[in-house]
Amino acid sequence: MAAQVAVPVPQQEASPLELRREWYGWQWLATVDHKKIGIMYIAASLAFFLIGGFEALLVRTQLISPLNTFLHPDLYNQVFTMHATTMIFLGVMPMSVGVGNYVVPLMIGAADMAYPRLNAFSFWLFFFGGIFLNLSFVMGGAPNTGWFAYAPLTERPFNPGTGPDFWLLGLQLLGIASIAGAVNFIVTILKMRAPGMTFMRLPLFTWVTLITSFLIIFAFPSITIALILLMFDRLAGTSFFLPSGGGDPLLWQHLFWFFGHPEVYIMILPAMGIVSEVLPVFSRKPIFGYSFIAYSSVAIGFLGFTVWAHHMFVTGLGEIANGAFATGSFLIGVPTGVKIFNWIGTLWGGSLRFRTPLLFACGFIANFIIGGISGITLASPPVDFQQTDTYYVVAHIHYVLFGGSIFGLFAGLYYWWPKMFGRFLNEGLGKAHFWLQMVGFNLTFFPMHWLGTEGMPRRIYTYFPNQGFELWNLVATLGSYLLGISILIFVVNAFLSARRPAEVVPDNPWEAATLEWSTTSPPPAHNFDAVPVVYSRYPLWEDRDPEGAHGATAPRTNVDAVSHPADDVAATGEGEQGAHQGGAAHAFHLPNPTIFPVILAFGLVLIAFALLFAPPVLKITFLVSGLVYGVVSVYGWVRQVSD
Repeated sequence: MAAQVAVPVPQQEASPLELRREWYGWQWLATVDHKKIGIMYIAASLAFFLIGGFEALLVRTQLISPLNTFLHPDLYNQVFTMHATTMIFLGVMPMSVGVGNYVVPLMIGAADMAYPRLNAFSFWLFFFGGIFLNLSFVMGGAPNTGWFAYAPLTERPFNPGTGPDFWLLGLQLLGIASIAGAVNFIVTILKMRAPGMTFMRLPLFTWVTLITSFLIIFAFPSITIALILLMFDRLAGTSFFLPSGGGDPLLWQHLFWFFGHPEVYIMILPAMGIVSEVLPVFSRKPIFGYSFIAYSSVAIGFLGFTVWAHHMFVTGLGEIANGAFATGSFLIGVPTGVKIFNWIGTLWGGSLRFRTPLLFACGFIANFIIGGISGITLASPPVDFQQTDTYYVVAHIHYVLFGGSIFGLFAGLYYWWPKMFGRFLNEGLGKAHFWLQMVGFNLTFFPMHWLGTEGMPRRIYTYFPNQGFELWNLVATLGSYLLGISILIFVVNAFLSARRPAEVVPDNPWEAATLEWSTTSPPPAHNFDAVPVVYSRYPLWEDRDPEGAHGATAPRTNVDAVSHPADDVAATGEGEQGAHQGGAAHAFHLPNPTIFPVILAFGLVLIAFALLFAPPVLKITFLVSGLVYGVVSVYGWVRQVSD
C-alpha cells in the first residue's frame, strides 16, 4: 500500500480581475512557482531568440552580394558574435530550461522544484545577464571576437574595447544561473519522484534533463576557469594566454572546447527528449526501444567529454591526438544513430496523427540526420583540414542546433502549450509555420555545404565576385528571410491564442501517457490534488487491472492517488518538499513568493558593471550597490528559509 503523503488543498479559483492583477502585479516578479518560472524562461528566451534571429538576418543581408557595404566590418563582427552568443546562451539553452522547468515536476508527480527560490534566482540572473550582454551595443560596442573568443585575439593589446569584457562577465553570470538550475533539476529528479516512479519508468524527457544537468555541472567549470583567467589577463595584466608573457593560446582552446562540445549536447539532448515524448503520442504506440534511448543518452553524455579536440585538428596536436579524438568522434555517432532508428521504429506501423507537434518532430529527425552525416565527415582529420573554418562547418552546426534543437523545441511548445495555458495554438497557422520553417531552413543552410566545399571562409564580412559564391549566398539569404517569416507566424499564433476567449481544454487533449496530462490544463498551483502513485512506464495508457476485476468500465490508467486534509500539511523550509519515491512520507508546502532572488541577481549584475567602468566613482558606486543588494537579499533569503 502506498504511503500517505500530505498535499495542499486546492485554493479557490481566482476571479478574472484577480488573475489580471496577478499577471501585471508583483507576484510574477516574486513568484517561486516552477510553472510561472518556466513560462518566464520561455517568454524571455523567445524574446532573445527573436533578437538573435534579427542579427542573423543582418548577417545574411550583408552577405547577399559581393563587396556589400550594408554593415561596417566591425559592426558585422559585433552582430556576428552576438548572434551566436544569443542563440546559444540566451535562446536554445534557456528555452530548454523553461520547458523543463514547467514540465519535469509535473512528469515526476512533484509539487514544485526542489529549491523554488534558487529556481527563481536562476531565471532572474539569466534574464539580467542577457540584458547585460545586449547593453554592450550602446555602451562602447558589443563583443566582436566570435562566440568562441579565441585568445590572444581577445587580449587587451589586440582588442582594447569593452566588448570582450561584456562577453566575459555576461557569460559568467549566465554560467552561475545554469549551474544553479542544473543542481535544482538533479535534486528534483533524484529526490522528488512520485511513489513507484523508478528510473526505468521515468519519461524520456526527464531522463535527458537529468543527463543534461550533469553535463552542465561538469562542463561549465571549464569555461568558468577560462573566463576568469582571461578576465585577469584583460583587467589585471596577467599573461595566461599571451605568448609574450609565457602564456599559451592553445590553453584557451582546450578549456573552451572542453565546455564547447558538451555544450552541443546540452542543447540537443532536451530536443531529443521532447521528440521521444511526442512521437509515441502521435503514432499511438509506446516508444520503440525505451531502454536503448535512455542508455544511449547516458552514452552521449559520457562520450561528449572525450571529443573536444576535434575542434582543434588543425592546431598541430599531432597524429596520435588527432587519431584518438577522431575515434571518439566516430563512436559518438553510434548512440545517436541508435536514437534515430528508435524514432523511426516508433513511427513505423503506428496510427499517425499529423498534428503540428508531430510535424516538427519529424522535421527534427530529417534535419538532424543531415547534421549528423556532415558531423561524421568533419570527424575525419584529413577532411576537416579542408573544411574547417569554411561554411561547411556553419552548415553542420546549424543543422544540428537549428534543424535539431529549435525544431525539437517547437515540437515541445506546440505539444505542451494547451497544458501550459489552457488554450491550443491554431493548427492551420502551426502547419504554415512548420512548412515555411522547413523550406526556409533548408534553403538557408543546405547551400552552405556547397559554399564551404568551394572554399568560402566563415567569419568574413564580404567576398570578391567571380569566386562561385554569389548564387548560393543569394539563395541562403532569401531562405533566411523565409525563415524569419515562419518565426513571425509562430509569434502571431501565440498572440492570437492569448487573445482568444478561454477554452475548455481537456486534461489530456492528446491522449498522452505521462503524468503531466493527469492534472488540469493549466495545472493548479500545487500541481496535483493528490500525490500520484505510478505502476508502469505509461501510467495513463496501461491498465493496472488487466483481468478486469474492477469491471469492464474501469478507466485505463496506471495511476493511483493519495490525498489528505489540510491539517496534515506541514510547513517546512526550502528544499524540504520531500522525496516521494518509494512511498516515503515527507510533508511539504508551497513557499511564499519572495523578492530576494531578484535582488540578489540584480546585485550580481551591478558588481559586473563595477568591473567594467574605469572611473573610480562609478566603479565604487556599482560595487557598493551590488554588495548591499547581495547582503540584504542573502539575509532576507536565509530568514525566510529559517522561518
